[in-house]
Amino acid sequence: MKSNGVFHLVATFTCSSLAALFIYIVYLIVKQYIMYEQAECTDNTAMKSTKKKQKARLSDGGRIKSESQYSDPVFKQISLANGTINRMKKEEIKEKLAELKLDTRGVKEVLSKRLKHVYKKQKLTAAKVKCHDDIMSCDFLLVIDFEATCERDNENYQHEIIEFPIVLIDTTKLKVVEEFHAFCKPTFHPKLSTFCTELTGITQRMVDRAKEFPDILNEAEMWMAKHHLMDKTSNMAILTDGPWDMGRFMYTQCRMLQMPFPRWARKWVNIRKHYANFYGIKKMNLGSMLNNLGMAFEGQQHKGIDDARNIARIAIRLLQDGSDLHINERLFARKLQLLALQSPYKDNKLPTIGPVTKKDCLDDSWSSDEAADDSSSDEGDENSGSDLGDDSLGVEVVAHIVLVEGDSKIKSKQSAEDVVNEYSQDDIDDLLSYYELQKNH
Repeated sequence: MKSNGVFHLVATFTCSSLAALFIYIVYLIVKQYIMYEQAECTDNTAMKSTKKKQKARLSDGGRIKSESQYSDPVFKQISLANGTINRMKKEEIKEKLAELKLDTRGVKEVLSKRLKHVYKKQKLTAAKVKCHDDIMSCDFLLVIDFEATCERDNENYQHEIIEFPIVLIDTTKLKVVEEFHAFCKPTFHPKLSTFCTELTGITQRMVDRAKEFPDILNEAEMWMAKHHLMDKTSNMAILTDGPWDMGRFMYTQCRMLQMPFPRWARKWVNIRKHYANFYGIKKMNLGSMLNNLGMAFEGQQHKGIDDARNIARIAIRLLQDGSDLHINERLFARKLQLLALQSPYKDNKLPTIGPVTKKDCLDDSWSSDEAADDSSSDEGDENSGSDLGDDSLGVEVVAHIVLVEGDSKIKSKQSAEDVVNEYSQDDIDDLLSYYELQKNH
């Protein structure tokens, strides 16, 4: 009896163990199946994502949007070549440039960048690889360098534009193709200071015989339209030496005359920034930029047309050395407008200017916060360049509300939206901010 009990106990234990083992095996099988299904799902998702990224890599005739655009082996070769150039002495770089029959003028940083660009261009061409830098440059650059009324002490001084030059660069031909030039008669400071005449070479007789700024601006826009630079399909940009021409002089001029700010002047290429970033050196003035390139200033300094011509020479050299010269600054973004209302415009502060990055240029998303700019239609306005927002009478209506009928009419934003029902809420905010800024100053 005792042995039967033991046998029964052993049999029961064995059956239990077998059952447990069976359950465990089933568990492992199920677990493996689930892991396999998850892996399949992950692979499918990854494959779809990869295909989607590959599909998105090229658009708009070859625009590269993939973050892994530098994965091609050719970029490793370029990197190795750059490292070799970095270890070369200035004279060695000049010898290589001379062999390639390239310009050997300039400081080492300039020469190094020039040689790197040549090797990069050669290797990319041989590998048939297109880099996004190739599609960021504009077809035309309009170099503008205003001259304005001034005193020896310019603190809190309201400048008026007295010289309006434009030098047009064809970036494909890499040369200046046209020029516009005119003097402007100042309204608020009709008599030029001795300091201003000595600095700019502009005499009292020159400005007395000239037209006032609104007329000259209209002539400049007609000249731009003649060369198809005002067309929606035109790929052009303003180029200046620093932010002051548009952010200070044009801004102050339009504010003083209560004129709409020209649409084409709201974003530009700041060549001073490009120069410093491209060559890896500190920011410097026009004369120093020329000296670093081994060039001398041609003409009279602080004469607008001569300054613009010399800036154009630097721009062409930058393009030849491989800089893309994309738009890198903008004016009147909505948040910056509101900031300007809180920060009085004085001294050297330019609170209404914001940066434009390479990513912004590629995506074109940075222009969406200027809805009053780009979402509007140009129908019914032959000179549509000078406008804050829609080219309809909406701008004038809002201006009338704010400047003439008083703040009581705009206590609620809804009342303004009722008057100009074509505008979005952001557009209304932008317009009210702009005209409130003009009224306060």
